[in-house]
Amino acid sequence: MPFYQKRGRIPHKRHVTFRKEDGSLFHEELFGTIGFDGMSVLMYHHYPPTRVKEILESIDVRPEIAEAENMKARSFKGFQLTPADDFLDSRTPVLVNKDVHISLAAPRLSLRDYFYKNSSADELIFIHRGSGTLRTMLGKIPFSPGDYLMIPRGIIYQIDFDSEDNRLFIVESFSPIYTPKRYRNWFGQMLEHAPFCERDLRPPGELETYNERGDFLIKIKRDGVLHRFVYDNHPFDIVGWDGYNFPYAFSIHDFEPITGRIHQPPPVHQTFEAAGFVVCSFVPRLYDYHPEAIPAPYNHSNIDSDEVLYYVEGNFMSRTNIEQGMITLHPAGIPHGPHPGTYEGSIGKKETLELAVMVDTFAPLQLTKEALKLDTGDYYKSWLS
Repeated sequence: MPFYQKRGRIPHKRHVTFRKEDGSLFHEELFGTIGFDGMSVLMYHHYPPTRVKEILESIDVRPEIAEAENMKARSFKGFQLTPADDFLDSRTPVLVNKDVHISLAAPRLSLRDYFYKNSSADELIFIHRGSGTLRTMLGKIPFSPGDYLMIPRGIIYQIDFDSEDNRLFIVESFSPIYTPKRYRNWFGQMLEHAPFCERDLRPPGELETYNERGDFLIKIKRDGVLHRFVYDNHPFDIVGWDGYNFPYAFSIHDFEPITGRIHQPPPVHQTFEAAGFVVCSFVPRLYDYHPEAIPAPYNHSNIDSDEVLYYVEGNFMSRTNIEQGMITLHPAGIPHGPHPGTYEGSIGKKETLELAVMVDTFAPLQLTKEALKLDTGDYYKSWLS
């Protein structure tokens, strides 16, 4: 994110001596992206972050593809995904392509027995159900239902859940996730017409610092393989950091909808962007106020993108027979639009209370074998009267 933050103790200049009370040095680490050209933070450790004691067996976690080419509108009952105790075991890829993996998860237990790092992808975790604390090497972030947790690639983290009833919608991006360019000026500051601003973004707060030696397991995912490294010291040994590359939370409830006299196109709901897709937030809002406006969306063909909608709560104005936790997929090149009756039924209504997350990809999505287990089977017929 393009705004500066700092936590803990740091020296007055970069790359200079920074000593502990006993006279020994803290160990500096530059944590950056896109070579030395992207956003970064400079961190100061009790121990060098390089002390690997052992490398254990790796596990292939690449999703199994069921259909490489999909040209059928589908819906999936996400809440039919069986919960699992372990955080990583519960993560189930549903739709994937070269740019993004979209997954569901229903973890029962907190991630406490090991630490996790995704070295290949930024992770955007939407909290549908559950609350707790995201614990990272850069500090803690409390979360609650409706929060997006944006975790840049390479961040080491654990998650504490307050209960066993947790439902997550996860987007893994193989390019950096940013706020939309059109909402930022050339300095990087959010503009006045943006639907949210820096005040709404919650960076890490309290910095956890552990000066501990021992055996610390970090599971590291890279290119679809889960590697297990045992380190000699606690990974949360940072006494201070500053920079621009850090995790943060943003609540969908803090997204301010953009409305108009007639129906607004989906880009007004955009919340995040990456090289191969965008993420949009549909939130409660007033309907269009032209006296002859039709609030329901018009039929449209996504010629160049697949559209994925994840339904959180409320009555989605253009859909029927939708449940919480459902996902719909509208493939590129196939027209879709409001279900029968919703187009006419929206006329004269004043507001919608829907809450949903949308992911539009620019490369076709592939279905996984796990996705087929959640498929309702006949969604493509749902536009028949």
